[in-house]
Amino acid sequence: MSISTDQINLSTPRDGEQRKLPVFSKKNTTIATWLALLAWTIAVFDYGLFGTLLPAMQEEFGWTETEAYAVNTWIAVGTAIVCFGVGPVIDRLGRRKGMMVTVGGTALVSAVTAAIPATLGFFSNALLVFVRSFGGLGFSEQAVNATYMNEVYQVTEDTKKRKRPGFYYSFIQGGWPLGFLLASALAFAFLPSLGWRALYIMAAIPAAITVWLISKKLKETPQFELHEKLTALEKSGRVDEAHALAGSFGVQHSSTAPLKRIWEPGLRRNTIVFSLAWIVNFFGIMVFSILGSSVLVNSRGVELADAFWMLIVINALAYFGYVFHGWFGDVIGRKKTIIIGWIISGISFAVMLSPIASTPTLIILSYGTGLFFLVGPYAAIQYFMAECYPVSCRATGLAFIGAMSQPGIILGGALFTLVTAAAGTTAAALWVGALGTLVSGLLMMAAKPIPRELLEDPNA
Repeated sequence: MSISTDQINLSTPRDGEQRKLPVFSKKNTTIATWLALLAWTIAVFDYGLFGTLLPAMQEEFGWTETEAYAVNTWIAVGTAIVCFGVGPVIDRLGRRKGMMVTVGGTALVSAVTAAIPATLGFFSNALLVFVRSFGGLGFSEQAVNATYMNEVYQVTEDTKKRKRPGFYYSFIQGGWPLGFLLASALAFAFLPSLGWRALYIMAAIPAAITVWLISKKLKETPQFELHEKLTALEKSGRVDEAHALAGSFGVQHSSTAPLKRIWEPGLRRNTIVFSLAWIVNFFGIMVFSILGSSVLVNSRGVELADAFWMLIVINALAYFGYVFHGWFGDVIGRKKTIIIGWIISGISFAVMLSPIASTPTLIILSYGTGLFFLVGPYAAIQYFMAECYPVSCRATGLAFIGAMSQPGIILGGALFTLVTAAAGTTAAALWVGALGTLVSGLLMMAAKPIPRELLEDPNA
């Protein structure tokens, strides 16, 4: 059973009857906002732990550097497969249950990771890859958040959040750097004394608590309750009644499977454009976010200890990128915000890699600007994508596109390695990372919002 917001009238409508979705109270909107931020931060905490703890795990599992990178690559492949499957499940279960599944999956993955033996050779490696692949559940939590909060902010009685949804959603999406900072801080504090397994237990406990809070406090959106009712009518053979009920709310109803629907003519263009943009943008994420310290050391000649401090400052700047782009998207439009941000980012990274950035101050300034405009637009694109898919396949579309980050990491990492071997780190960072980021901005020019009547959401 869904937990209803206010009672939505799902009875058979009279001829010509017009209805509106019930409002989401300020209290429920506030609870939803905080729980969404908590869920995403906890999910990223687990996701970020693997990269943070990889050196320690490498030592216990007896991997060489090459073997460790290979394990990481196979986990990325598995993560993509899980991400592809999450969306359709969420579109059938609902936003509230979807959040419970993704965060609950994170808790389970963290706990099981801590228990994997390191002495069984290939079996240990295969088991680790299998378990960590389900970390894709946690990564997909952002798709649930964007879907859920898009629908909540459309019907909330909180006028500030209804008028500036992108700005308020940006604080939720900012859980990405918060999760990574939490992983790094706890690893710094407890890894030497407790070991890497204890840290995964630490990740599992708040995730489990978050699932309990979601089950008790989070309300389902009226948009999904309407969609759920329409689907039930369709399955019971009451097709005309389903279309009449949809019409009373001013929307269209589709019974097409979510994964199939995102490839229909009206939606196919955005699915292709968003997917390509995410793939090449994650070239930049791979180079400048995941491998940031390596780029600073090998390309700019920065000492490793100094690189860590630089990245702390740079990532602090990047957090405010989420807030800025959420706000800016409300002002000039989310599509324009994404395009401008990623183009500026690509140019900034090119400057950072050039002789122009010859001092630590200029390196931090240009790198910080690049990361500010690289990660910040994700506050806008998550919300923009939610506006480009109907209720019936919204979570599927967002989860499918989000899964394209993993092919982007794999392909970007391979290209970066090849170009580095041929021409060095600076050339690789320029032609893979900076150029990929710039191209992703240009690709976004082809994205196109769908007509309102296809959204299955009268408040959109």
